[in-house]
Amino acid sequence: MEIAVWMLTILLTLAGLLGVLVPLIPGTTLILLGFVIHALVLPGSLSWGVMGWITLAWFASVVIDFLGVLVGTRLFGGTKWGMAGATGGAFVGMFFSLPALLLGPIFGAVVAEKYAAKRTRQESLRAGFGAAVGFILSTGGRLVCAFIMVAIFLAYAPWPTWPAWATWPW
Repeated sequence: MEIAVWMLTILLTLAGLLGVLVPLIPGTTLILLGFVIHALVLPGSLSWGVMGWITLAWFASVVIDFLGVLVGTRLFGGTKWGMAGATGGAFVGMFFSLPALLLGPIFGAVVAEKYAAKRTRQESLRAGFGAAVGFILSTGGRLVCAFIMVAIFLAYAPWPTWPAWATWPW
């Protein structure tokens, strides 16, 4: 049973790390799910304090993900229309591909700034560039949070006791 739980934890962690970079896969949420299952199925393997720190890193990744594009758009001169357009563009783009996920916030911010906020083409493009910068920075922030979650787990989880047949012959 212990080996199966460790394999599931490793699988969910790897899928989560991939999900931080690939759209439509809830990266840090999969990592958290793997660690929660690990803690529940193997009682005493992780303390509530350790799970609290892992959950805090997960929460930070969610906040970073949500605010990244909005703050990026705003820092480059976007208005509330640009932030709304960038958010809508990211939502639509996530259903297609990685390029669409990057281009969606840009396009959404530019269109919203140009037509809803009645801004110039230059101002609209600057807000779109800010949305792209915010998206890239939020991806980096989520990746840092994912590595922090994994590092906390590896530092505090007791390593499994593998049976003799599961070890290398040397």
